[in-house]
Amino acid sequence: MSQSVLGRLLRGSAVAGLLIGWMLASPMVRAGDASAGADVFKSECAECHSPKQGKNKKGPSLFGIVGRPAGSITDYNYSDALKQAHWTWTTDKLHDYLSRPAKQANPGTKMKYDGLDDAKQLEDLITYLGTLH
Repeated sequence: MSQSVLGRLLRGSAVAGLLIGWMLASPMVRAGDASAGADVFKSECAECHSPKQGKNKKGPSLFGIVGRPAGSITDYNYSDALKQAHWTWTTDKLHDYLSRPAKQANPGTKMKYDGLDDAKQLEDLITYLGTLH
């Protein structure tokens, strides 16, 4: 095999490897179904949270949650634990937080939630939350 053919094969393999790695790390691979997520929201979240901007219930509005700093809605009385949380609600943070009991995810929180252990429903919910803007 000539050096130029071998070089092209190696470059092609490297590019393919990078593409596969990017696809596996990409949030799009983990993306759920927003329509199904709306149903999950209704069954899991709507009792305490609203998807509408400015409408707080027992919990704060989840409008614009993805990308928002934790504990930052000014007209909601957060627990001290969430006021002192220094994170932003990314899709990864929501995944971590919602996949386990709230008392484990943020000790001292007021939120009473046992966590969502169905991986598909969790991805659908997080995808839906990402549409609220």
